[in-house]
Amino acid sequence: MPPDHRQETHAVHAGRRIDPATGAVTPNLTMSTTFERAADGTLPHGLNYTRLDNPSRRALEQAFAALEGGTEAMAFASGQAATTAILQSLAPGARALFPDDLYHGTRALVKTSFARWGLVAEFIDFSDLVIVTTALNQPAQLVWLETPSNPLLKITDLTAVCRLARAAGALVVADNTWASPLLTQPLALGAHVAMHSTTKYLGGHSDVLGGALVFGADAPTAAVERVREWQKLGGAVPAPFDCWLLLRSLATLPVRIRAQSANAAVIAAWLDTHPKVEHVYYPGLPTHPGHEISRRQMQGGGAMISFEVAGGFAAARTVAAHVRLITRATSLGGVESLIEHRKPAEPPDSTTPDGLLRFSTGLEHVDDLIADLGQALG
Repeated sequence: MPPDHRQETHAVHAGRRIDPATGAVTPNLTMSTTFERAADGTLPHGLNYTRLDNPSRRALEQAFAALEGGTEAMAFASGQAATTAILQSLAPGARALFPDDLYHGTRALVKTSFARWGLVAEFIDFSDLVIVTTALNQPAQLVWLETPSNPLLKITDLTAVCRLARAAGALVVADNTWASPLLTQPLALGAHVAMHSTTKYLGGHSDVLGGALVFGADAPTAAVERVREWQKLGGAVPAPFDCWLLLRSLATLPVRIRAQSANAAVIAAWLDTHPKVEHVYYPGLPTHPGHEISRRQMQGGGAMISFEVAGGFAAARTVAAHVRLITRATSLGGVESLIEHRKPAEPPDSTTPDGLLRFSTGLEHVDDLIADLGQALG
């Protein structure tokens, strides 16, 4: 497919081919775990064993690369597996910089398994370029970014931070899970790698687990090769059916994320005026400290909102307990709206505010969602 097609077109067509044998429009699902060799022992179709490669996974990876504007993509069994692949590509003793507000699963992985590996991890405020510059005065092999961050929706100036990190010789990875390629294009803004938990917006239906890494054209070849080696040898890859489900879901990503973001913008503005809400974290609000940066690098404010309610921990638990339409659950990015009191879901040393509720905006009618939040807030 021509690379200059727009993302809506890539979402529908990338990785998809009309079946020459049957004319089927929907891609075939290839469940086979192994593939026939020729009589001379060669692999005429380039396929050997499904852990190494599979037609369904190959199609999905082509679609991921097209959506993010990358040259190569790798699919994994989960977002954590994709994160692990990047971290294991570093040499023991490497220094890596992470956001101070960060998905707790990434933080746990860094502070436990990879601390034993010898990873030297530092957590800094990437929204402050002075802090970033100071941190990069010492050599760093990896700069890991989230924007918006999880769960406080901090905004990192991707262009500025990527420029600083590249000048310091660091590999730059941007976790684009909360925005999706339809809202933010980290590779175009200077990142070497875009990472996704494809369980979230790319899957979009809360029914498939997955992760992905998409590499830009100038990503260091050695890093790409090490990650590809880990994907093949580590074996944390998605099953063919998971790949097929994800490829199916990508076609509706543009309309889903834009409708969800439109709902979120209305809800965030409503929450911002509610007397029982102390603070709303949403970059689409003009009062958000990263609003102007988000306008430059995002197509809208996104579909995630975090907000603090008056009364702290007990009040947040009460609000979550009283929703009727909205579902109390972990995760995000599905067609159904989810709410979660974050403090109990995170480790004891979490800095997440006690009264914080994280809200993943779905595709329900916005008036129904506001009505449910309104009665829950009481």
